[in-house]
Amino acid sequence: MSGNLATEERLAWLRARLSDDGRVRIAEAAAALGVSEMTVRRDLQELESAGEARRVRGGAVAVGPVTSADRSRARVKAKAKIASKLQAVLPDVGVLGVDASSTVARVAAGLDNARDLTVVTNGVSTFQALIGRPGITPVLTGGHYDKRTPSLVGPLAVRTASSVLLSALVVSAAAVDPDLGPSEESLDESEVKRALAAVAEQVFLAVDSSKLGERAVAVSLDWDTITMLVTELDPTDVRLDPYRDRVVLL
Repeated sequence: MSGNLATEERLAWLRARLSDDGRVRIAEAAAALGVSEMTVRRDLQELESAGEARRVRGGAVAVGPVTSADRSRARVKAKAKIASKLQAVLPDVGVLGVDASSTVARVAAGLDNARDLTVVTNGVSTFQALIGRPGITPVLTGGHYDKRTPSLVGPLAVRTASSVLLSALVVSAAAVDPDLGPSEESLDESEVKRALAAVAEQVFLAVDSSKLGERAVAVSLDWDTITMLVTELDPTDVRLDPYRDRVVLL
């Protein structure tokens, strides 16, 4: 590709990836587009100048709210694989915490074996989906709605999250750095997840592989609080090598 048309085609491809996944990696974009990483960096700089993206280490993330529908459509097969893995380790009774992410919503949708399970969440759509499910008592944390995540956050959400003792907690993340751990696009969301993790016997971090090696805005959980990292990858996959000394892999 060359000339102005090529530039517009690249920008359209980058916009589509940002819309679908919420982020784009420079190396992957360069390989897919058949151009240099420097070219992709210039394109991302143009999108950032236009207010369409925010550059982060190794790529860029979308600017503005991503709808629940957008989140649900992204990386569907990976989320299904993660949900399938987690079904074998999550409790059927007790108290389970889940966050507002689309990945964890897929996990919550598969709680078919629940017998006497209270599910605490700061996700409105997850709460609504669990109403009336046999063996499940859904509890919404309360708080104010953050359309960026989308989730309930703030002092009320944190207070509720801190008050219910969890048998297990399943959370996702906007990014997962091997050294710093998982991080979020919102400090408010990070605070709710920290509060939930502080009262959980086990913490499962469920993320698809596109989040690995990335950083967002606010660190959420420390590695020593996480019981297991769950991805769609086989635990022997080399992409998980930077995490082997940090956490158990599933």
